[in-house]
Order: sequence, then C-alpha cells, then structure tokens
Amino acid sequence: MERTLVILKPGALQRGLVGEVISRFEKRGLKLVAMKMKQLDQSVLDEHYAHLKDKPFFPWLCSGMMAAPVILCCWEGFEAVKVVRAMAGSTNARNAAPGTIRGDYALSAQENIVHTSDSVENARIELDRFFSPEDYCSYPSPLEQYLYAPDEK
Repeated sequence: MERTLVILKPGALQRGLVGEVISRFEKRGLKLVAMKMKQLDQSVLDEHYAHLKDKPFFPWLCSGMMAAPVILCCWEGFEAVKVVRAMAGSTNARNAAPGTIRGDYALSAQENIVHTSDSVENARIELDRFFSPEDYCSYPSPLEQYLYAPDEK
C-alpha cells in the first residue's frame, strides 16, 4: 500500500477543523498509520518548502506555518497520494471544487487547511522528514475486503 503525508495547517487547528478533516480521510477508507502534533520551525520549513524559497510569498508561508502547531498524518491506501490530492482540491482554495477539503473550508492559496504530498517520491521524502520508523503503526483492518478488489491490495 502507498503512503502519503498530510499536514493539517495551523488554520485547521485554530478553526477546530482537525477532526472534520481527519474524518473525511477515514470515511474515504484511507488508513491512518502515523500522527503527531508539532510546532514547526524555520529550519524544517526551509527544507520542506525549499522549492518555494525564491517566491515572494515564502516569508508569509513560513509565518503562517509557524503560527500554531500542525498535525502531521501519514495515510495509507491504494494510490493514496492521488486520492488525497483529489480530496484536498486545488492549492488555491478559491479554485477548489465544492466537496473538496479546500473547496469547503478555505479561501486562500496559502491558508488552505492542508498540505499534501504531490508525488509518491515526494511523499517518501516528506514522511522521512517528519516521522521515524518507530512512529508507524501496523494493524489489520477488517474493512480492507470492502475497500479494495483483490488486485488493489
């Protein structure tokens, strides 16, 4: 099964949306295999958002991500990266479709409730940044037979 990172941003925590967002992923059938709360600092954000460092909004992005703690989640499932990205919606929440997380709860490109990994490769890199091997929990799900066809496991 594929794994992906979801960061519930400070706005999700401050607005009381953490349970709502986590519930959406659970109801979809994704399996939560790691989770923790963390206050991010500039050094981890410089690494995590290195590809955006030259953008004019980078200082605002970092400031927003340090405004309060974040909730770091690892979700597991068949094609989890693709599924989570679709559920999150467009990065610019004003363009996100209703029914997506950003489309239902955000109005900003930056203050957009969640960060999600954009590829399988980046998911691995991002998960390694925030989680150690001992942070992951492996457990059987009695629902798996109802979520996937035999060739999707």
